[in-house]
Amino acid sequence: MKIITTFVLLLFLTFPAICQGSRIKDIAAFDGVRDNQLVGYGLVVGLNGSGDSDQTKFPVQSLVNVLERMGVTINRADVKVKNVAAVMVTATLPPFAKQGTKLDLTISSLGDAKTIAGGTLVMTPLKGADGNVYAVGQGSILTNSFAFGGQGASATKNHPTAGRIPAGALVERELPNVLAGKSSLRLNLNQADFTTASRIVAAINKTFPNAASSIDGGSVMVQLPDSFLSRPVEFIAQMENIEVIQDTLAKVVVNERTGTIVMGDKVRISPVAVSHGNLALTVKETPKVSQPKPLSKGETKEAPRTELKVQEEQKRLSFIPEGNTIGDVVRGLNLLGVTPRDLISILQAIKSAGALQAELVII
Repeated sequence: MKIITTFVLLLFLTFPAICQGSRIKDIAAFDGVRDNQLVGYGLVVGLNGSGDSDQTKFPVQSLVNVLERMGVTINRADVKVKNVAAVMVTATLPPFAKQGTKLDLTISSLGDAKTIAGGTLVMTPLKGADGNVYAVGQGSILTNSFAFGGQGASATKNHPTAGRIPAGALVERELPNVLAGKSSLRLNLNQADFTTASRIVAAINKTFPNAASSIDGGSVMVQLPDSFLSRPVEFIAQMENIEVIQDTLAKVVVNERTGTIVMGDKVRISPVAVSHGNLALTVKETPKVSQPKPLSKGETKEAPRTELKVQEEQKRLSFIPEGNTIGDVVRGLNLLGVTPRDLISILQAIKSAGALQAELVII
């Protein structure tokens, strides 16, 4: 019963199931069709005295620059505010985003502000890796947190110096269309594998004869048929919905912190004998007091007494037969009757012995 929790997911895999394929769009993506990261520096205003302190110099300088662009001239030395915080703004620009498309923003404090809850982000340009501005963000920040305190006590919930602005940015510059005018496309696999790449080529050629060819284990070249040269979107829509059975590696993933073990259906174990026992040592101090008789000149003394108990579990050598399926592997390991954390050590030892026919990944 001790390892039912760990292997509950694995037991479902022991039942017969119909092998279903995955769509090409779920296991691969076209070259150039990807997300792009945006970043910007901005100011959050409207904080209730919880902004950056005077020791943080750059928020005040940024505030002075913003006011000067609005036609307000002010001496930097005269500015002492605590309702402004400098923040870093990040966003993700999806492929084919058009002007006016709204993006979600993530706001993170740069200075020593206590909280940015309730603040408003001032118009902030968001740049890509090429230095061009692709979006502009502004709006009220949601943190789902609070931070209050005094000299004697304080209370904080969640993370008050980071928040989000849903749909807080507008796309101003569009990315170039990477599909326009192309007669061939490259399909990149999310996980490089020669078997999966070969299956994708066979599946595409079955629907569109001689359209696909494999150049390596991580990509597939697709040639647009003549009838689809002027309709690439229709061709891609039909091709990306073709189902392919993705091949997977034999892998065992172990999390030592939580005692979680996950195995793939390709895992095999060669015949091996395993013995696993624990040594329990118990030391108990029970001192005995020596009390003299009444009216005597004796002294009360404490005599130490130690109880030592050594117990070792009597574990016999268990034989784990060769496992042809994941169910055989689970049943073989269950014969040991150990906890998940002990099972992690056993799997490591089996791997060292060369009997585990899978990659052991420890996270």
